[in-house]
Amino acid sequence: MAANFTILCPIDFSNCSLNALEYASKIGEKYQARLIVFHVLNKQDYQKIAPLDLEGHFQLEFVNQKLKQLQEAVLRESVPNGLEDCVIEISEGPIVQRTLEFSQKVNANLLVVGTEGMNDFKEQVFGSRSSKLVMQTDRDILVIPRKVYFKRPRKLVYATDYVEEDKVAIQKVVEFARFFDSEIDIVHVSSRSRVIDKALHKNMTEEIKPFVNYELVNYVLKSFRDDLALGLENYLQLAKGDMLVTLSKKKDFFDQLFAKNLSRKMSYFLTKPFWVIKSS
Repeated sequence: MAANFTILCPIDFSNCSLNALEYASKIGEKYQARLIVFHVLNKQDYQKIAPLDLEGHFQLEFVNQKLKQLQEAVLRESVPNGLEDCVIEISEGPIVQRTLEFSQKVNANLLVVGTEGMNDFKEQVFGSRSSKLVMQTDRDILVIPRKVYFKRPRKLVYATDYVEEDKVAIQKVVEFARFFDSEIDIVHVSSRSRVIDKALHKNMTEEIKPFVNYELVNYVLKSFRDDLALGLENYLQLAKGDMLVTLSKKKDFFDQLFAKNLSRKMSYFLTKPFWVIKSS
């Protein structure tokens, strides 16, 4: 476990960001973390929660009050269960840029963000802020869908294309899984079934095992003729996975799954939390 583990949770007071805060708090308890609840002042967001203050005269005062209420609730509920502390911070400016800058300033170990998910009546998918954070941050990031409430994750699905960094990243996944006694499926996904994939899968499995040291791990080879992201979504459903995890180091693999039109591809996974490991 990293010393002085820090979790950063951006909040805009939407339901999905409050879900993210719940996840951040529960995970923070396990890591004995310092949780920072972070808000970037934004007039458009403010008018959604305070429509009578059209000019935003009381925005800072209102936001401070709301953040302190959230802080008090987290301190009351999570500090007795292991959370080290919960603090609030306010910034102003472009939301994504300020969040990225602040995450580096505080050396956050994990960002936990919410997403509204797919709107059936509009072309807005996943929320541009969340997708931009996933692509631009150099920090591990966990994305929580709007209608997903915290529960103990019984199974984590780690999608891999077999890179050296997997050996370190999987240790993060194991550490997380131990907190909740979660099962882990390490899934190699391929666009076609080939003998070479089976041989690679066998060799990489043997290489990864010494780095795992956890009994509740399954090594799975899956091939999908169609879109890999759709295939993973299907696997998540069939395997009853509670969280999807992947490493972003291997760009061509990550691009196939998410980066090419990320917001649309991510709509496949908006029923499950999605953890992208950025650093090892």
